[in-house]
Amino acid sequence: MMRLEGISAFVVIAEAGSISEAARRLRLSKSVVSERLAELERSLGAPLLHRSTRKLALTEDGATFLERASRIVQDVEDAAATISERRRELQGPLRISAPVTFGRLHLGPALYPFLARHPGLELTLDLDDRRVDASADGYDAVVRHGVISDSRLTVWRLAPSRRVLVASPAYLERQGTPQSISALKDHRGIFYTNRSHADWRFVGPGGTMILRGRAALCANNGDMMRDAAIAGLGIALLPTFIIHGAVKAGELRVIEIGAEAEGEFIYVAHPEGRRSSAKLRALVAELKAAFGDPPYWDR
Repeated sequence: MMRLEGISAFVVIAEAGSISEAARRLRLSKSVVSERLAELERSLGAPLLHRSTRKLALTEDGATFLERASRIVQDVEDAAATISERRRELQGPLRISAPVTFGRLHLGPALYPFLARHPGLELTLDLDDRRVDASADGYDAVVRHGVISDSRLTVWRLAPSRRVLVASPAYLERQGTPQSISALKDHRGIFYTNRSHADWRFVGPGGTMILRGRAALCANNGDMMRDAAIAGLGIALLPTFIIHGAVKAGELRVIEIGAEAEGEFIYVAHPEGRRSSAKLRALVAELKAAFGDPPYWDR
């Protein structure tokens, strides 16, 4: 008889691409996951994966079985979620990815009271600034900041995100304060490497304007960019949720050049076609209420 735990393990292995990664996602030992897969293959009488020292690949039978197995696992998860909703309980695992700086500054403080009220939830929060694939990487949802561009995701907007140019008072006294977009070319910039180019993008009367800057520093983390700006290395274009405290403390000054940076959002997204669970919907509602409209860091 096939066991559901074996079917579930096979689906996660196929999504993760390795038994080690599947074990990490399932929070089980590698040997337990391997045994569950082997037991499933014995019950089916067919190998589901080609194993090599470098990677796993689905066999023809494995590819055929995966489509049905994924639906079985999803149906069971939906059924369990329905029972939880009927009992007005939030319980079970929830795996989410979020950016490092936003997670540390704002997501964590919003999550802690929510988790305290729902002790049945088992939240795994991965803080990572890279753009993860929610489905392939095994996340129930991702929290992201930026432009919403992936059509394969179902998206809830949590809050608008404003970005502003900032620099330290010492830098502006030394180099002067730019008054226009064209004046920025004479300044050194601090740029975010997870965006495609080292440039600044603004919206003006004539449409989008792009200015390629001279880089003083390129980094993949907002905390480091803010700190570099405070240290006087150059001008940074950063979200207000990162720099509002430094501006209030006088460590950074906002630079007005007569144009706004392109509008962005903080949002939660989950793979398209996957039913959103009650626990995810409750989490989204909690975050929207905690951040406010306008968000508290912009008030």
